[in-house]
Amino acid sequence: MAGDTAGTAGGGRPDAAGDELTRLDLRNDQGVFAMRKLGREVAETVGLTGPDQIRVATALSEIGREILLQGIPASAAFLIDEAGLTVTISFPAAAGFVPGDGVTLAARLVDTIECDLAAGRISMLKRLPVSRPKPSVEEIRAKIAALTPATALDELRQQNRELAATLEEVMQLNTELQETNQGVLALYNQLSAELEETNRGVVALYAELDEKSVQIREAGDVKNRFWTTVSHELRTPLNSIIGLVRLLIGPGGEPLGPEQLHQVQLIGSSAETLLALVSELLDMAKAESGRLDPQSSVVDLVALVERLGMMLRPTSETNRVTLSVRVSEAASEALVDEAMLTKILRNLLSNGLKFTEDGEVRLDVTRDASTHEMVFTVTDTGIGIPEEHLERVFEEFYQVPGPIQARAKGTGLGLPYARRLAEAMGGTLQLSSGAGAGTTAVVRLPDRPDGDTMVNRVLIADDDDDFRATVRRMLTGFAARVDEAHDGLEALEAMSQELPDLVLVDLLMPRMDGAALLARMAEDQRLRGIPVVIVTVATSQQYPQTEHAVLSKHDMRRDNLLEAVRHALERRGE
Repeated sequence: MAGDTAGTAGGGRPDAAGDELTRLDLRNDQGVFAMRKLGREVAETVGLTGPDQIRVATALSEIGREILLQGIPASAAFLIDEAGLTVTISFPAAAGFVPGDGVTLAARLVDTIECDLAAGRISMLKRLPVSRPKPSVEEIRAKIAALTPATALDELRQQNRELAATLEEVMQLNTELQETNQGVLALYNQLSAELEETNRGVVALYAELDEKSVQIREAGDVKNRFWTTVSHELRTPLNSIIGLVRLLIGPGGEPLGPEQLHQVQLIGSSAETLLALVSELLDMAKAESGRLDPQSSVVDLVALVERLGMMLRPTSETNRVTLSVRVSEAASEALVDEAMLTKILRNLLSNGLKFTEDGEVRLDVTRDASTHEMVFTVTDTGIGIPEEHLERVFEEFYQVPGPIQARAKGTGLGLPYARRLAEAMGGTLQLSSGAGAGTTAVVRLPDRPDGDTMVNRVLIADDDDDFRATVRRMLTGFAARVDEAHDGLEALEAMSQELPDLVLVDLLMPRMDGAALLARMAEDQRLRGIPVVIVTVATSQQYPQTEHAVLSKHDMRRDNLLEAVRHALERRGE
């Protein structure tokens, strides 16, 4: 080797355990080049792969450069043992060597590195691959001894070759990466095409569902028209039959024999039953077509339930059943449709008397101050309804199977009609029962609120006819007048004619949507102070940035609607 470096091959053993392969003195830049070349060739001789050979050579040159920059002489010893190739760089402990970036970089290139500054030593280890057979120490020493000394130009040429090889690997990796990207792009395009196809299928499905909905509505309209026509056509002949029967069995008619009288009475009874069925069908057709428009007025509930008791009590006495009614002092009056309420209670009391053989049927009328509702509770001690049939009894023409049907006949329309009447008035009808445990029916209707929360005129701006009808029922007893608008333009026109006390606005409407309507109201001095409650199916991200109350249609109930209305009215007064 060059005169400034000295290499020895022998069996000497340094402080670290292992067989020493060679040793090198490091005094100047030439020594750094020599140590780098020697490190790479030793690594190759002991069986390290090409990338690992470059890592060992680079780690040695970085540490050697850092030691020379601090002007410290050093030597490097190459050893091999079971752990792998160990290189120990020794220097005077008193020289004050300070490890820097070179040692840090070297630590990333080898498996382990140890700096013992007190002993003046840096040791680094590179493990050998387990798959390759290891040559003997003598063979390694012989190969190292045959190496020719290296010049700086030779080492630079070798580094250039290594750099070129590395660049080729990088280019190969870039080519593979481009191929991978092309595959990913092709997969993305395929997924996009499949997603677009799926979206088209979803759109087609929605169109089909809309078409089916239209067909269902049309079928419902046809059914309602059929019921109405049939009911009207049957009522006249049935009334004629009932009148003729009364003439035959009444005073002034020809005397009838016992058997004749019985047959004529059967004809009259059958005609009356059929007339009641026709009347219920007509009422159901009105309810389903949305033509049930409550006409609320102040009703004396004490007088109403007394009339019901007098009407139904004679029937109950023959069945060993007592009928009792009770109205609390706080519930003596209510703002409701008297005819609709009478039909509901008569239906429920009649059912209780019909299916109770012995015991009591009781009607309790109370007022729930927390929800501003009138509560009508009908309780009987009859046969009850099995739990699995509680909801099905509200289906049209459905009757609970059992022996009781042989004694108590019905059409299966009473309870569905009663629930529709309750809903038309903005209320609810619920049943609780069990087989043999009696039945409890609870009707809740909106009560007239306190006078300071009553509003005169509410305007509903919404393109959904059914939803407007639902809100109108919810406002029964709260608003003296409810007007409707199909979109924002109609709402502006209605407000220009007469200012409402409150506006309920839907965000999603044709022609002019809710956001545009609110903007126009904010620009108009007359409309700016009108309280607004936004009622919509839009998500919270679509709500406009406004101080108005916002209610979701999905979970809207009468109590939270009225609470939002009261809050909006209170804010106007502030």
